[in-house]
Amino acid sequence: MRQLKPLLPELVPQALEKAKRYRLLNEPAESESICRDILAVDPGNQDAVAWLLLSLTDQIAMGRLGAAGEARRLLPDLHSHYDRTYYEGVIAERVGKARWRTHKPGSGYEAYEWLTHAMDLFQRAEALSAEDNDDAKLRWNSCARMLDAHPEIHPEPESEVGPMAILSE
Repeated sequence: MRQLKPLLPELVPQALEKAKRYRLLNEPAESESICRDILAVDPGNQDAVAWLLLSLTDQIAMGRLGAAGEARRLLPDLHSHYDRTYYEGVIAERVGKARWRTHKPGSGYEAYEWLTHAMDLFQRAEALSAEDNDDAKLRWNSCARMLDAHPEIHPEPESEVGPMAILSE
């Protein structure tokens, strides 16, 4: 592996702005790389941890296997209980949406499980949030609207053929 060039610590704020810009330009891998450079010189930088996590979750829909697991491993690096809960919800929401977009058999069931899990996490995060922070509420509403708009996203039905039905035939 090549020796990476270290970021100057005094340039962290500008680098963080670039990471945000690349993510918003739908270049999450570039944003991820910049966040990793920031964390190499400022390991506790909460903004860099959050943006790295978001950059990874952006890549879930692009088919990057393992991005959700990488994002989950960052959760303990977030200092606040609210942030850990909220971002865990973001991960679950994005996995759910990615599962649904595959349109594979059972993807609606998987999406439902992930999205309702995300909603539970957003509900918990809302209880932990500051009064002027509606982020968790907005994410919960987004998941609810998706579930309402797509009837194919629903819980897996209970099997009508149980063990007793088979024995009685």
